[in-house]
Amino acid sequence: MELANCPRCGKLFARHFRDICPSCVKVIEKEYEACAEYLRKHRGATITELSDATGVTIRQITKFIKEGRISLYNAPNMSYPCEVCGVLIREGNMCDNCRTRLSKQVRLASEGKSSDRQSDHARSESAYQINNWPKDR
Repeated sequence: MELANCPRCGKLFARHFRDICPSCVKVIEKEYEACAEYLRKHRGATITELSDATGVTIRQITKFIKEGRISLYNAPNMSYPCEVCGVLIREGNMCDNCRTRLSKQVRLASEGKSSDRQSDHARSESAYQINNWPKDR
C-alpha cells in the first residue's frame, strides 16, 4: 500500500488507482454532474457561463473536456483556453498562432544547431586536437 498526499486537498490517502483522495474524487464527480446537467439544459453555453453557473473552475471544466467527459460536439459555443496564451480553442492544447510560433522556434533552433556543428567541425580541422599530438614524446 503506497501512501500519498492528495494534490488537491493535501490529505494523506492510500493511493490505488487514482492520484487524488476518495473525497476529492467524489467532489469532482459532483462537479461533473453539475456541468453535465447545466449543459443538457443550456447547449449554447460558453465555458465562462458554465463555470459561473456551476461554480466549477475553468481549469476543471477543461480537464473534463480533454478527458472526453464533456463533448464539444453538442456544445457549439464551448471552447477552452490555449495552454500558452489563453485564447479560446476547440481542439488540441495550443491555438494556431502559438503552434506556428513554436514550430518556427524549433526550426530556428535546429538550424542553429546544425550551423554550430559545421563551425565546430571547421574549428576542429583548423586547430590541433589533443589526440593529434605525436605519441612518441
